[in-house]
Amino acid sequence: MSTESVLLIDDDAPARAYLERQLAEDGFAVLAAGETRDAFALAETENPDVVLLGATLSFGSGFEVCRALRSGEEGRRWNRDVPLIMLGETDDPVERVRGLTRGADDFVSRPFAYDELLARMRAVLRRAGTCAPSERIEIGEIEIVRPSRIVRVQGEPVVLAAKEYELLVALAAEPERVFTKEELLRSVWGFRSLGRTRTLDSHASRLRRKLQLNGAEDYVINVWGVGYRLVQPLD
Repeated sequence: MSTESVLLIDDDAPARAYLERQLAEDGFAVLAAGETRDAFALAETENPDVVLLGATLSFGSGFEVCRALRSGEEGRRWNRDVPLIMLGETDDPVERVRGLTRGADDFVSRPFAYDELLARMRAVLRRAGTCAPSERIEIGEIEIVRPSRIVRVQGEPVVLAAKEYELLVALAAEPERVFTKEELLRSVWGFRSLGRTRTLDSHASRLRRKLQLNGAEDYVINVWGVGYRLVQPLD
């Protein structure tokens, strides 16, 4: 059972209470805040492992709260790299991009299934290193040995550049899920602002080609207009 702490920032009392109950049942220590002052105080004193932040707040913009958590405030000290998931009110892609550009690691639109939110929390925690990752990952024909950074396809080693390896590990965390380009640029390259760049696409192309040369077909799949997944979902 998880022992991580989650800072839940949402002014919708019923929604906040529901998430508090569910997260507590899953073993999280829940820190709830209904206003900015409390949210910043908890971020500073409790050092949460992950933040869930409502995009629409009666006391201000969730996007600006996100920006402040990332940039910090004079005289205040908290972990500016804490994993953060925004809870959007709509499925509008403009709202999603706005959240990611303010520094969110992921964006989940309401209404959402709690199990999906929990899975996304686990994913950002794994990427942040607060959940102990498996030392060995096997996805189909691909084997990743994390301590030695060795990648094998059908038992044969594959030589990857540093960012190619990190991209593979990021995708392997949830191999069937589509990671947006914004998520990957942020988690693998550490980009804070998302300008026009072909970095991700060029690395994904090289990674795919190297895996194919070693016998692994149909990996690193480009989902047009969204991002990448490692494998196609099973039927």
